[in-house]
Amino acid sequence: MSERLIIVGAGQAAVQAVQSLRVDGFAGPITLIGDEAYGPYQRPPLSKAYLLGSFERERLFLKADGFYRESGCELRLNTKVTAIDRQTKTVTLDDGSSLPYDKLLLATGTRVRKLTCPGAQLPGVHYLRDIADVDGLQQEFLAGKRIAIVGGGYIGLEVAAVAAKRGLDVTVFEAMERLMARAVSRPMSDFFAAEHAKAGVTIKFKTGVEAIEGKAQVEGARAGGHLYPADIVLVGIGVVPNDELAKAAGLETNDGIVVDRHGMTADSSIFAAGDCTRHVGREGLSIRLESVQNAIDQAKHCALAMTGKAKIYSEVPWFWSDQYDLKLQIAGLARPTDTTIVRGDPATRKFSVFHLRDGVVAAVEAVNAAPDYMIGKKLVADGVRVAPERLADTAIPIKQIAG
Repeated sequence: MSERLIIVGAGQAAVQAVQSLRVDGFAGPITLIGDEAYGPYQRPPLSKAYLLGSFERERLFLKADGFYRESGCELRLNTKVTAIDRQTKTVTLDDGSSLPYDKLLLATGTRVRKLTCPGAQLPGVHYLRDIADVDGLQQEFLAGKRIAIVGGGYIGLEVAAVAAKRGLDVTVFEAMERLMARAVSRPMSDFFAAEHAKAGVTIKFKTGVEAIEGKAQVEGARAGGHLYPADIVLVGIGVVPNDELAKAAGLETNDGIVVDRHGMTADSSIFAAGDCTRHVGREGLSIRLESVQNAIDQAKHCALAMTGKAKIYSEVPWFWSDQYDLKLQIAGLARPTDTTIVRGDPATRKFSVFHLRDGVVAAVEAVNAAPDYMIGKKLVADGVRVAPERLADTAIPIKQIAG
């Protein structure tokens, strides 16, 4: 008898797992269960081109419907898994029915972290995580409207860029002293702060939102003791891993479902991939990553492990963000103690920041500098030691930088 596989979650990791499992020789039936009305789709464009209106909904979907039929994968949408019984190897669905499995892949992703201050439930307060969120936001995304954005991370700044392009009056409230503080270096934070200011965006640093004011609708955001009039509030204060299902089943969780370097949980029949997982990274540290790269690569490694071809997951993490005509690309995981080297002039809007750790390239951030990103990623992967003066010298072609 062929093994039966159930995938819980219908995102990037899930669809990659279906594809990789078939390529790796898994012949059993696959059931993919998602709680949204849509099949697996891309989330990154939601806060960028899709919100702007330059990216059609059909282009969001990762695969055409025919892919699932041809792959022998049953797609169950608008369905939620409510429990896992590891003894009987079954999952319970929200309609009370149950399904048996031989192998189970948890690709449950994350959910938005909610604002908890007074007024957070008022109409006009938005989050951005799925298609429905963007569709709801677009109805109010009109020129001349005032939008208060809570959080100066990727999502908040991507929405700020789109809002500025659409003619909205934009104010960003960031509790920390600089933008994207957990993700990028200070030179990069300063550069993006200047670019947003040029676009007319007001940024309030070290300013947390204390309350959302209004009666029947949002009328303003109270922050730092001041009331800022607003018609819309967009909250982008991070996400929370959906690991409750795993935890209730007795699996180890720690701000994510704990998996080994093959994507396997402590239960050899249950694997997990994507934003919901905590794994041991290539540097030996326990990490949880929120990225397309991690979802794809972990799903591939889960498929290899399930088909008896286990391979250690040690890929270089990468991320990106599009703001205005600026493409930020990052490879590797930086630390505050790294030595940073700026290559190029930020004034040209084409430069990079390299991170050295004990003289070895540990990470790279690049703006509109794809070659720096690509070469930098390889330097990180290979653990190359580079002299700081060589990195800073733009007279040396980036391809020769390790020479």
